[in-house]
Amino acid sequence: MPKVVKTANHLGRIRKQRGVSAAALAGLAGTSRQTIYAIEGGAFVPNTTVALKLARALESTVEELFPLPEGSRPAEFPIRQSALLPGSHPVQTGQPLQLCEVDDRLIASSPAPAPWYFPASDGIAIARGTAKGRTKAGIQMFRSPDDLAGRILVAGCDPGMSVLARHAESAGLRLILAHRNSSQALALLKQGMVHVAGTHLRDPASGESNTPEISRMFRKNSVIVISFAVWEEGIVVARGNPKAIRGIADLGRADVQIVNRENGAGSRLLLDSHLRHLKISPQRVRGYADLAIGHLQAAWQVRSGLCDCCIATRGAALVSGLDFVPLTSERYDLAIRRSHFSLPGIQALLDVLHRSSFRRELEGVGGYDMASTGKQIL
Repeated sequence: MPKVVKTANHLGRIRKQRGVSAAALAGLAGTSRQTIYAIEGGAFVPNTTVALKLARALESTVEELFPLPEGSRPAEFPIRQSALLPGSHPVQTGQPLQLCEVDDRLIASSPAPAPWYFPASDGIAIARGTAKGRTKAGIQMFRSPDDLAGRILVAGCDPGMSVLARHAESAGLRLILAHRNSSQALALLKQGMVHVAGTHLRDPASGESNTPEISRMFRKNSVIVISFAVWEEGIVVARGNPKAIRGIADLGRADVQIVNRENGAGSRLLLDSHLRHLKISPQRVRGYADLAIGHLQAAWQVRSGLCDCCIATRGAALVSGLDFVPLTSERYDLAIRRSHFSLPGIQALLDVLHRSSFRRELEGVGGYDMASTGKQIL
């Protein structure tokens, strides 16, 4: 059950005692007036840097502004009985649900693991061509170019980015999500094609996530790395694990078929690392050459019975109503060019990472560890 530790919030009281306006405090702390009001109202949890700046500006301490009450206990959200919308697949513990009250009845709907709706669009392609090796397209616009200002383009493969995008929207920020594996996302960042690259590439030598590969690809101090979350990655199997798959060694069995990820994907690199360690040839693994582009697509093939298992995140298993055999924990990071870091959209994105409502949803839906979320890694 999701739990939130309630902290006392004396920011508003102390600010008024000092005679400092919200706008003036925002200027001193390097944030917006709206953020100050959100912090005072408890809708936003400031990161360490902002909390320290607030304390310094008000000649106070972080403990005075945001004390933990003695003997405080985590506040629990209620458990309620709900009707499951007819036609929904049977649900299991941990599977996410969407709720709506209809004529005073609480109705729970199980979201489809795969999107069955038209995607949001800003225009349609009317022509194609190539220039300097890059594909281009003429676009029939649906909106004014001015409406595109302030958007942030994010490439990555973490399904949890959609949760971030929803919370960013409520903060007035539009994230454009481009599904790419970790290697592709970093390559796009290097080409200057995206603002943010999401990545989960573990260095085999050190075991460190992402920073060794980023340091190899980019000039020193040219990229800032922010932790998004820590997730579990492992083997996603059918409900009840009918093939009794306990580890990577079982993928070499003749009665087990997998779906793999494409070259450059962190999940494929994880699989290949385990296969090498166990001295199992990829040719012995049925389905090794069958590819799914993304964690949810791979999990959906397991859900559909097209294969027995795949390598993906615990969150992908939960959303798809499948079981999960953990292999490792990894940190998923957001890489941002230093030249983009001061953009208002990037700063708004970092603010959203500290919102308690965002953290609570991602922890509950995907089983993510959010302890490091928002921290600068590099």
